[in-house]
Amino acid sequence: MGAAFVSARQGAGVSPGAVAEVFAGLRGAVPLVHCLTNVVVSQFTANMLLAAGAAPAMVHSAEEAGALARVAGGVLVNLGTVTSLTAEAMRVAVKAAAGAGRPWVLDPVGVGPLPWRTGLAHELLESAPPAVVRGNPSEILALDGGSGGRGVDSTDAPEAALAAATALARRYGCVVAVSGPVDVLTDGERVVRLANGHPLLPLVTGTGCALGALVAACAAVTDDALLAAAAATSVLNVAAEDAADGCAGPGSFAVALIDGLYALGPDRLAEAVNVR
Repeated sequence: MGAAFVSARQGAGVSPGAVAEVFAGLRGAVPLVHCLTNVVVSQFTANMLLAAGAAPAMVHSAEEAGALARVAGGVLVNLGTVTSLTAEAMRVAVKAAAGAGRPWVLDPVGVGPLPWRTGLAHELLESAPPAVVRGNPSEILALDGGSGGRGVDSTDAPEAALAAATALARRYGCVVAVSGPVDVLTDGERVVRLANGHPLLPLVTGTGCALGALVAACAAVTDDALLAAAAATSVLNVAAEDAADGCAGPGSFAVALIDGLYALGPDRLAEAVNVR
């Protein structure tokens, strides 16, 4: 990754300038992101990664998942439409990524009310802690022992999940990013709140899943997982703000979001990021 890699500076915080530096690093490195994601969002996720400047790979076979995870810049494991076959590929990919020192990201879609995938999420967490867990508030609460939300929909607010996010971050030595109107991210010590975004985002299937992939892309270019998660979250949300202008509704917004992400530059990102 060379000069595109953004090394964490001792004591540095998450600032608009640091977020923009990671995004510039992503554009310079063009990291390969191995996505074991759900079938509903695969094409959208791949297009969002391409627009951001990353290189997507959607490989779901256990026979190939390990080989790709070992060479990818980052790996996404998204449980949205997980099956017994894809679960095995996820196990293989997580083990391979950990062995090769590659960051992986868990998106625990639907955990809580669905017990099999909830058990799988815990199994993956215990097998090799991720760089980042990214989910909605109910999913994060469920990972910490709560009941979860309504299927893939959250019934809780991000701040309500902060204690659970902190506990998970400390337990697994990772970052936990909780999505919502104000995103809340923590590494167990530091807490970052990001107040960008647009109300149309939750009306387009796959925006949260694409965010998980963007987190994996950013984690490929910085060794500060909290900064990586903050950068990815800010990139998506600022692009959404830019894309919403002139959109008639969710359909046109989905297309404009890809275009907005492609057009977004580090300077615009640094100018617009709202860190609290």
